[in-house]
Amino acid sequence: MSDNQTERIKLTSYSSKGGCGCKIGPADLSQVLRNLPPGVPNPNLLVGLDTSDDAGVYKLTDELALVQTVDFFTPIVDDPYAFGQVAAANALSDVYAMGGKPLTVLNIVAFPIHTLDKSVLADILRGAGDKVREAGATLVGGHSIDDKEPKFGLAVTGTVHPDRVRTNAGAKPGDVLILTKPIGVGILTTSIKKDQLSEAEIARVTSVMTTLNRTAAETMERFEVHGVTDVTGFGLLGHASEMAKGSGVGLRIAAKRVPFLPRVRELAEAGFVPGGTKSNYAHLEGSVTFDASIDQIGQWMLCDAVTSGGLLIAAAPGEAPALLEALIAAGVEAAAIGVAVAEHAGHIVVLDAEAV
Repeated sequence: MSDNQTERIKLTSYSSKGGCGCKIGPADLSQVLRNLPPGVPNPNLLVGLDTSDDAGVYKLTDELALVQTVDFFTPIVDDPYAFGQVAAANALSDVYAMGGKPLTVLNIVAFPIHTLDKSVLADILRGAGDKVREAGATLVGGHSIDDKEPKFGLAVTGTVHPDRVRTNAGAKPGDVLILTKPIGVGILTTSIKKDQLSEAEIARVTSVMTTLNRTAAETMERFEVHGVTDVTGFGLLGHASEMAKGSGVGLRIAAKRVPFLPRVRELAEAGFVPGGTKSNYAHLEGSVTFDASIDQIGQWMLCDAVTSGGLLIAAAPGEAPALLEALIAAGVEAAAIGVAVAEHAGHIVVLDAEAV
């Protein structure tokens, strides 16, 4: 983290919402998008707006396709360097979720240049740059504006073989659902704004957010995987719902198998549930059935608005145990949390159980 800024500013105090929790909610966004005219059909557009996927994919040749995405948000942590790392890892994740490799990035900057010291912005850019280099990508430019509220992110271009594209719409009945990072980030980062976390707890949640999904993505390349999405602002169940609807399958999730960061329930019970999490929950009404024994706090936790979360992988049943073992051996915090089924297509059933 930055040596000279951490003690001097509280970066999250400059925004009303943090990280992916500041995104326009899924209900409002869907109302806007449904009013857009249909695009001109293009046979080279392999993945577009139709399935709410993580990135667009455009075929250039029979051997090469571009993966394109953009993501930016307000501060999620107080340390500027760490904020830059989190924002970069979050944006890069969309390319990994599509089975691609990041190639180039553009910085997107909104910053109160007359309110905050310029060194704060320099630290944000330095953190992002270090994470971009870790991903093996190259910074090629960017754009900045003067804004009262700091915001930062990346536009990322990657590459993938057209036959190796992973989408959120490919899950098949019988597939095992594997999650590669613990959730609860939204509740914990809301708690950071309220000074409820220790330094060790802040370091733990920051480590989760700054971890690239590169290892998970590269590990899954060796296995039969039918569907992938990354878990971000719409929460675990929000992105799982997009997978269920896009794939035409039902999902069954074992709530007790879902990994959470420490103290998530305690802090949620204390009232530190972000508005984005509650919006996610409201949007899923009619799309998710919870076991009667899962209380309101537990339901909110499963809908928590995540920033720079893990991948949700739908793996072929015969391959899933070996994939899970390989992920864990590679240092990924992976867990099998459910299955895809032919029944109740487009709907999620959450069981208060260890297995489905």
